[in-house]
Amino acid sequence: MSQVIDMVTCREFMKETLEQILKEDLVAIAALVEEKSTFLKQNLNKTELAGLTEEDLTAVFKLIFATHRKSKLLFEKYSLDEYKTSISELLYGDEALQIRFQSFMDTHSELSVYLRFDLAGELLHYSQPEKYWLWNRWMWDPEQNTGALPLVASEEFKLTASTYGEMYMNVGKAIAFVHEMAEAVEFQFINRSQIATNVYLSCVYIIYAYTIFKIKMTDEFNKVMPPMVEFSKRILGVHSKKKPVLA
Repeated sequence: MSQVIDMVTCREFMKETLEQILKEDLVAIAALVEEKSTFLKQNLNKTELAGLTEEDLTAVFKLIFATHRKSKLLFEKYSLDEYKTSISELLYGDEALQIRFQSFMDTHSELSVYLRFDLAGELLHYSQPEKYWLWNRWMWDPEQNTGALPLVASEEFKLTASTYGEMYMNVGKAIAFVHEMAEAVEFQFINRSQIATNVYLSCVYIIYAYTIFKIKMTDEFNKVMPPMVEFSKRILGVHSKKKPVLA
């Protein structure tokens, strides 16, 4: 485990997190993410996915931080049927996971890289959270090598790979080790699912982001930075008070 994740650093981030946010708030955020996952599980199963309308898929996109305001752009690039086909192949195809992930990336080449792997990672994880894991830009940006995972990973562990599909597998390995350390790092109180790990990693990223913003921005900009609870909800896609419903 020490070869993948830096235990000391993980504990330090948890200590700093609890200096800025109540345990009850972390539990509440996780509950909202569980609701998001339930919605995606119900509406992205094989039967429901085939019957989704554009309005239905827009409701799904709105639950993903990278795409929640980009539905118009997404449907300008590809049709509803194209998305349903590629999502079905990503979630339920017969190919190996890394191949399915890379195929989704290649199929939607007119979208930015970030939109593609954020979308693929969220669709996989939240529709089948017991089977797949999350990957999005705040968790790890392969272009800049920034995000939550590089902050807690050991120097020996490399997330980079020759394809995005292989990178997704490396991200999964890192997240699995963080999840296994939940009790030792003392964030298992949030809940025992991988969603608790997502919440913890969102806080790691936010602490890092606050530090960077304080260095680079003026006091006026710092005053408008969202508090940790709101920030975490935003990047986890559960900030909206309106519950998603299908048309």
